[in-house]
Amino acid sequence: MISRKKGLLSLDFLVPNLGLLLAIVLVEGLYSTWIRPRAEELLIERRAYLSQGASGATKLQTRHIELIIKDLEPQVEVIFCVWGVFFLGYKMWMMRREQRLLDVDFVRLQPGERILPEDALDRYKELKSQVDRNPRWRDRLLPDFILAALHRFHATSSIQDASMAVKERAELAADQLDSSLSLVRYIAWAIPAIGFVGTVRGIGDGLNHAEEAIKGDISQVTSQLGLAFNSTFVGLILCIVLMYLIHIVQSSQEAFIIETQAICRDRLIDVMKVPTKDESAGMLS
Repeated sequence: MISRKKGLLSLDFLVPNLGLLLAIVLVEGLYSTWIRPRAEELLIERRAYLSQGASGATKLQTRHIELIIKDLEPQVEVIFCVWGVFFLGYKMWMMRREQRLLDVDFVRLQPGERILPEDALDRYKELKSQVDRNPRWRDRLLPDFILAALHRFHATSSIQDASMAVKERAELAADQLDSSLSLVRYIAWAIPAIGFVGTVRGIGDGLNHAEEAIKGDISQVTSQLGLAFNSTFVGLILCIVLMYLIHIVQSSQEAFIIETQAICRDRLIDVMKVPTKDESAGMLS
């Protein structure tokens, strides 16, 4: 997760682009088979009710969702929201993969056994070999933290330095996880922006029919004003939903980093030991 290769065939490139393509296909299919046909039926019913005068006007109180999202701008907003949900789902799936490794004992110590500086290199090489052989462990955070701590402990013979190595990797991982959400933050910003575009277009088109409204035909004006207000309404609602999902994913990532640091401290840092001079002399003798 720390050092995945970048490129046209990497998951970091394929997932966002395939997610956008899939969102377009799904939403367009939904609009073609249900939203637009249903909206046309509701508009026909509305005209029929309006032709009945006051008796039919009371039946027009319900606002159907098909009429609210039937226009182009709300459709684009829905596409962007589905795109963002797909991307967040991918991030949660990656986080679940990382969390499954928290139950793996990478240190493998016997009860009462301690890790000495001279043993750290052998443990580092053993774990590095296992990670290279196991695709599920490659580029994952917990093994990377442990390898960094073992390497630093062997190089410096300092438990504090080994702990700092874990902390440095955790800060780097937290920054990378946070930056990986930049795309979905852009999506969350773009959704209400598209709604404002629809608002401006609706008001502008409505003003083009002002002369007809003066003559008594306000149907075109009300239709365009409906587009204007519906675009902003849909955009704000979808943005609220998407921002909440972003909050859930980001909280999960932060909790995972904290838990990983705690596991490294409990399973690795706390079992490290630097022998005193007397203990080192005893071992040499």
